[in-house]
Amino acid sequence: MPTSARGEEGEKTFVEEMKDIAMSLHTEDQARTVNLRNATVEGYLRFLVDSKLVFETLENIVNRAIVPFPWYAEFRNTGLERSEALKNDLKWFSEKGHTIPEPSAPGTKHASYLEELSEKDSQAFLCHFYSVYFAQSAGGRMIGAKIDEKILNKKELEFYKWEGSLSQLLQDVRAKLNQVASTWSQEEKNHCLEEVEKAFTYSMDRLRHIFT
Repeated sequence: MPTSARGEEGEKTFVEEMKDIAMSLHTEDQARTVNLRNATVEGYLRFLVDSKLVFETLENIVNRAIVPFPWYAEFRNTGLERSEALKNDLKWFSEKGHTIPEPSAPGTKHASYLEELSEKDSQAFLCHFYSVYFAQSAGGRMIGAKIDEKILNKKELEFYKWEGSLSQLLQDVRAKLNQVASTWSQEEKNHCLEEVEKAFTYSMDRLRHIFT
């Protein structure tokens, strides 16, 4: 697939369109949710456990030998995968004496929804794929650094570390996402864009664990 993620003659790429919608959803109410004074280790663990389930689900879907839509295979081994890092982080917490909770509704509901979309609605699935990975690499990484400093004595979790250049990994995945979207009709693109708000809501539901 082409490695460029740039649009023609300055035209916005499809990934940029998704990003613009996601950014518009960052409201004052959402900002108030991210209140570091309310962060707890217990809440953080619930967030990490649910995040692990969501990332595992995405990775399992694209790694299946037989996928319902061929382009899923393009997103194997992108370097953005997070489930193994989360597994290591949860092991570290367990060794420190913390009880690791079972996945809760924000994680199980999203994972179930991803499975459903992957079989019948590839446009909506791509939206969630984009939203989960790119949110983690941007706002999620910044929030994580602040939380690690506040409640983990500056211990940096593996969840927020990537091998190689993160910017290059993101650029490569952007190019693939744009290439896939370039084969869609305008109606299919609009359908994907309409899913951004739901993907954002699922992510916020997981994030709220940390601060409640």
